[in-house]
Amino acid sequence: MEIKFVKEKIELQKELNSLDEFVIDFTNVLTESNSKYVIVSGYVSILFGRSRSSEDIDIILEKLPISKFRLLWQKLQKEFECIITDNPDAAYNEYLLTGHAIRFSRKGAFIPNIEIKFPKVDIDKWTIDNQKEVILNGSTLFISPLELQIPFKLFLGSKKDIEDARHLYNLFKTHLNTSLLDEFNRKLNIKKRFIKYLK
Repeated sequence: MEIKFVKEKIELQKELNSLDEFVIDFTNVLTESNSKYVIVSGYVSILFGRSRSSEDIDIILEKLPISKFRLLWQKLQKEFECIITDNPDAAYNEYLLTGHAIRFSRKGAFIPNIEIKFPKVDIDKWTIDNQKEVILNGSTLFISPLELQIPFKLFLGSKKDIEDARHLYNLFKTHLNTSLLDEFNRKLNIKKRFIKYLK
C-alpha cells in the first residue's frame, strides 16, 4: 500500500478487495448524481490497511429533497437494491427523514451492504461540509476528516473501535491538524482515553 498527501487529498494505491470495489461502484453513483456524502466508521480504517472484516459500510448522505432522492434511487437500482424497502418514498419519509438508516447491497446479495443516513446532529453536518478526498487507485472517495474519525472511534470505545482509532492515528499522526483533533477530543470528552490508548 502506498499513501501520498497531495494538498488536501490523500492518494492511495493498493490491491483492491471486493469490499473496496463495492464501495467504489456505489459511491461513483453518488458522485455522478451530485450527492455529497462521507464514509464514516469502520471501513475508513479498513480502507487504509487495517486487517479486519466488515459486512457493512456507513455513509452519511447530505439531506436531499425528495425529487433528487428519487433520481438517485433510480440510478442505484441499476446495480443495487435497498434491502429495507423497495419503495423510494417510504425509504425517504419513513426512514431517512425520521433519523433511521436504509441499506443497499448489490442485487441478489445481502452482504456486504451500505448503510445510508441523513445528518442527524451538527457534527454530522460538519463532517459532510469538511469531507476529506481520497483517490483510491484513481477513483475518488470522500471520508470523514480523520481529526473527527479518530476521536469518534475512541468515543464508541469497543476494543475494535479503539484498534481502528490506533491504526489511523499511527498511520496519519504527522499529517493531522492537532488543534482540530484536540477540539474533538474535548467535545467528545475522551481526552483521557486518547492519552491512555494513543499516546
